[in-house]
Amino acid sequence: MALKLTNPLHYPLAVLAGGIVLVLGVRLVRLPSLVAVPVAIATSIGTAAIRQKDEPEAGIELEDPKLEAEIKALYKKGKSLAEQAVALRDEATERLTGASQMELMGAVQYACDRTQELPTKIQQLGKRLGGGKSLLSAEDLTQQIKEAKTKRNKSSGAAKAQWQTLIDSLERNLNLAKEGEDARQAQVVSLSTLISNAAGTLQQLQNKLRTADLSSTSETTELRALSDEFSSFQENVELLVA
Repeated sequence: MALKLTNPLHYPLAVLAGGIVLVLGVRLVRLPSLVAVPVAIATSIGTAAIRQKDEPEAGIELEDPKLEAEIKALYKKGKSLAEQAVALRDEATERLTGASQMELMGAVQYACDRTQELPTKIQQLGKRLGGGKSLLSAEDLTQQIKEAKTKRNKSSGAAKAQWQTLIDSLERNLNLAKEGEDARQAQVVSLSTLISNAAGTLQQLQNKLRTADLSSTSETTELRALSDEFSSFQENVELLVA
């Protein structure tokens, strides 16, 4: 089995490290080019390997480099959202201490706890898309649309709008699948958009938590609505990665 080297061009720091070694080797140490160049290349590859090891990955290699890069970027977004949710959970636990605030605190904690599953689910999606049967089938997408419509019909307000947006996205993917095209990338883009929107709602929730008058029923109701909206985003995500 051939050894797969990390491409240093994907890591600017690795390219910089190789360049510095090359310059130092040739100008200061005065090494021959036949020695300095291989040393510089080895430095770049070694640095890239270290960066890759430290970098969160989707844990999957795909034949399509663009799709693989998007899955890995998606994993990072999911991991970042999970970390932000942990911070919010801790903040909510500290601020929501009154007896009348326990239900709200429980709702926020539940929404934040569910987010911790996101990186693992993205890994699972990456492995599924990288399998032998990686093309999304019309049957799978049709089932996802059916489930999304059921959720939409049971929702209201912002949550209902979110479900409709997801349905529109899934229907576009279904058209791709029916045309015989690979809808995987469209699926990943849909998921990336959902995570970005969820991150925006999470930020709104954090801002509101910090500024709200927690003795005001209207303000705590708004906090609960944001918490429910954030939780709804996660239901959208779970449907996509199922």
